[in-house]
Amino acid sequence: MADSTPPSVLIVYYTYSQQTLSVAESMASRLRERGCKVQLAKIEFTDPRYAPRFSQFPLRHAYRDIFGMVLPQFRGVTGQIRIPDEVGAGPYDLVCIASPTWWLHPCMPIRSFLESEAGRKLISGKPCAAVAVAHRYWRDDLRILKKLIVKQGGDYMDGSHFTAGGGPVDSMLALLSYLSTGVTKERYLGFRIPPATLQPSYVDQSRAFADRLADRLAPPKIW
Repeated sequence: MADSTPPSVLIVYYTYSQQTLSVAESMASRLRERGCKVQLAKIEFTDPRYAPRFSQFPLRHAYRDIFGMVLPQFRGVTGQIRIPDEVGAGPYDLVCIASPTWWLHPCMPIRSFLESEAGRKLISGKPCAAVAVAHRYWRDDLRILKKLIVKQGGDYMDGSHFTAGGGPVDSMLALLSYLSTGVTKERYLGFRIPPATLQPSYVDQSRAFADRLADRLAPPKIW
């Protein structure tokens, strides 16, 4: 007789433009279809040095706010965050960390969580997965997420990434346009740009990734 207790999954995420939330919700929906009990936990960014610029959407000063995060991101700076109650409500059979990509790296709120004592307690000794959500360049984000998970004692299982469309230049223009106006446009500064949001394929991709995770969580059948 197989264990009938559903696997429990926690998806920890941060989002500003709601793209990472879209991925997290799509994964959660599929995991629930696969019989998992899923909780979502949003990290809140409260650091007075940086958080005020992200207090509204779109950004008040897009260029200054975006480029002002370059050095803190590359230096791996951490900041003050608020950790939701769901983080301490485990235990969980799987923890998934989902982060938007800020200047090639995991965003500061997620890095801050992963380097915190609460993050260590959550993931130490637990199967973990990672999700990088990027406008274009995701590899360093996913690599660093894996490194931080392993450093805190997590058992890294798998990772996936989700991106918007476009090339190096037009995707950046699309991002600047979206974060400064809050809407998707066809042109910016005279250039034709791709949609600034995730490619529609993210839905199928996120469900497929959730399936991979669910397959690994499925208890062995005992006859």
